[in-house]
Amino acid sequence: MFFQHVYDKSLAQGSYVVGCQATGEAIVIDAQRDIDVYLDIARQNNLLITHITETHIHADFLCGSRELAAVTGASVYLSDEGGSDWQYQFDHIGLKDGDVIKVGNLSLAVMHTPGHTPESISFLLTDHPATEKPVMVFTGDFVFVGDIGRPDLLEKAAGLIGTKEIGARQMFRSLKKFAALPEYVQVWSAHGAGSACGKALGAVHSSTVGYEKIRNWAFRYGEDEQSFTDYLLADQPEPPKYFAMMKLLNKVNRPLLTEVPVHPELNKEQFISAYEKGIKVIDTRKKTDFAKGFIPGSLNIQGNNSFATWCGWLLNYQEQFILVADGSQMEDLTRKLMRIGLDNMYGYIPDVYESGIELQTADVISLEEFKTYINNDDAQVVDVRGITEYEAGHIDGAINLFVGTLGDNLDKISKDKQVVVHCQAGDRSAVACSLLAKNGFKNVKNFSGGMKEWLAGKGETIACKEATCINA
Repeated sequence: MFFQHVYDKSLAQGSYVVGCQATGEAIVIDAQRDIDVYLDIARQNNLLITHITETHIHADFLCGSRELAAVTGASVYLSDEGGSDWQYQFDHIGLKDGDVIKVGNLSLAVMHTPGHTPESISFLLTDHPATEKPVMVFTGDFVFVGDIGRPDLLEKAAGLIGTKEIGARQMFRSLKKFAALPEYVQVWSAHGAGSACGKALGAVHSSTVGYEKIRNWAFRYGEDEQSFTDYLLADQPEPPKYFAMMKLLNKVNRPLLTEVPVHPELNKEQFISAYEKGIKVIDTRKKTDFAKGFIPGSLNIQGNNSFATWCGWLLNYQEQFILVADGSQMEDLTRKLMRIGLDNMYGYIPDVYESGIELQTADVISLEEFKTYINNDDAQVVDVRGITEYEAGHIDGAINLFVGTLGDNLDKISKDKQVVVHCQAGDRSAVACSLLAKNGFKNVKNFSGGMKEWLAGKGETIACKEATCINA
């Protein structure tokens, strides 16, 4: 048997290539959209991709199953579980609980494991030349290492009110199926630490059924379904805005992108023309470089592993945009964007100092200066971390406006006071300050050291159980 785990750090997303070396056939599970990685793996290992499948309709990335099928001619096998509202709306071979996909001398038995979503399925793999017992289970967003999939995304991201409690009860029952599997079976999920599809995902990529039954919090509740539900639904991280679009695009017919596009470098005249037309500018440089000089109206979304997530929060799928990035970064950034379907890039410029636009600077302040604004009637301190982080401990007097939804809450920020923004370690506050500058806020300072520097300096925090929270 051939097995390879493909992991995208930018979205903490895992996919799999599993092959029968005797027959040369392979299946890809939960493919990312830039499919050349799977084509290369197959070619290097003398395999032919004949089967493609998904564990569910994903919300956090644009699945590349259809791109891969278009290039390879492989058959696509997808869940037909969950009822009429949860069906894929394009041609595929439907899967129901108990069905079996055969890939050469391998078999993948379908388990309907609803909870995260109604149509979610898992695949129990048997390598028949070695044993008639199952050896691996591919759980998608059902069971992670140390955590389980959240059932509230349909409600929070897609607006389907009343689904989270139903999903939690379904999850409770699905876990019984998982717990009945042999304890030696390896667990391979669709996500790792950093994904917004759970709240406590482990940093290692694989586990076993037995280990999860010992270590995973979800197996500690016995028959107490209500306590399980209460814990599962509490304190989940904010789902990025783009999740709703991913749910739609992964379900319906859409344009395919079978190669990584190459975007043009814009000359000064092209850039100024586009800029004057109002095309949004995303500056991917480090926050320290951005602060020293940036194009007015540009947003600072650093080109690190969180790049796609924050672009998904702050861009929509109709508008064009321009990147500020070095040419050597463009392939990586383009891949990150295409994995969530942000394809409307107009082009890029490598140097803001050659843009022909008069630059602005950001006001980044020290801890000592930040302290002068605490409980100052002439200042407003804005904590742009997530609500769970804020509730766990925040600076006295700071209000909580999460950076991802800051654009919807600008009316809560005073233009008459000195605004001081902070997060945990400066990345999100840089995004927030650039967003405020774009929206006409003049008196904005960035305490880039954030809670990390505040706590290192022995600053005190207040938990929400000790004080009234102010949250958007």
